[in-house]
Amino acid sequence: MNLLRRLFDRILRVFGLGGQPVPREPVSLRPIAVVRNAVFEPKPDGWETVKSDLIFREDLLDALEGIDSYSHIIVVFSCHRVPDDVKTHTFVTGDASIPEQGILASRSQLRPNSVGVAVVQLLRRRKNIVRVLGLDAIDGTPIVDIKPYLPAYDSVPEATVPEWVSRIAPDAPGEDASS
Repeated sequence: MNLLRRLFDRILRVFGLGGQPVPREPVSLRPIAVVRNAVFEPKPDGWETVKSDLIFREDLLDALEGIDSYSHIIVVFSCHRVPDDVKTHTFVTGDASIPEQGILASRSQLRPNSVGVAVVQLLRRRKNIVRVLGLDAIDGTPIVDIKPYLPAYDSVPEATVPEWVSRIAPDAPGEDASS
């Protein structure tokens, strides 16, 4: 049976009809920094005024060279306090008037792999400490990567979103994603 399965998989690959199955092995990431701020419990909103210090490992000091010449950065972090029993659906912002969404179609931090991504304003850098504004991560959150925000690559002006998004984000275009 195993031989038959391998042969079938190979035929699919050769003819471009299928790829490798999604790997089941865990991915291991080593934190590069930790968040320090005055927020100790997760909260649904109000992050835009939160100032956070990202304390980087000393061995990465040289890797930060030049980061302070950017106004914004992308922070990738572990939502380390998310429970293991994550649901597959959610009501966005807890509002039952908005259609229930698959968790992967939401910005909820309650995700299968608990990875968070945020674009934040970079306020300053001092040695291995980068201060940012607007990071939606609590004190002690592990940071796994940062990248400079580049409008030419990271902004998508023609992006569309479902209509209901305009109810929770008034500046969103509010177009139906299927159009």
